Amino acid sequence: MHLFFKSSKDVVNETGKPKKRSSDRVRDHLANERTYLAWMRSAIALMGFGVLIVRLRLLRPPMAPQPPGTGWKLGLAFSIVGMLMVLLSTQHYFAVRYDIDEDAYEPGDRWVLLSSLAILLLGAGVIYYVFTVPLESLNSIVLD
Repeated sequence: MHLFFKSSKDVVNETGKPKKRSSDRVRDHLANERTYLAWMRSAIALMGFGVLIVRLRLLRPPMAPQPPGTGWKLGLAFSIVGMLMVLLSTQHYFAVRYDIDEDAYEPGDRWVLLSSLAILLLGAGVIYYVFTVPLESLNSIVLD
């Protein structure tokens, strides 16, 4: 675990003196942090959208019959993908941080492909869910 939680005292050169960080390296670390925060916002949005999907059935009038349906499964999938995104992006942040310090960073396509595939599958689930709702249930929505 020491690898991920370096302090400024841990960054020393061969003579034992603290290394001076270059502005390029600092900029790389700040860009890594911004990317991590963008992943966190995306994860929070996915989890929030999952909750929204589950709560969509509350738009029906209270007296209308509300079968349990399968919308909760789609909402759960969004929430799980959001939580996985938190874990994977945190791991990725620390891996990139280490690579920047070691001057060995190589961008990978894995994260772009993985997140794109997850969003495509969830989007297909939303389209399927929205277009398989019976039309008569849409007519029973009461708007004030």
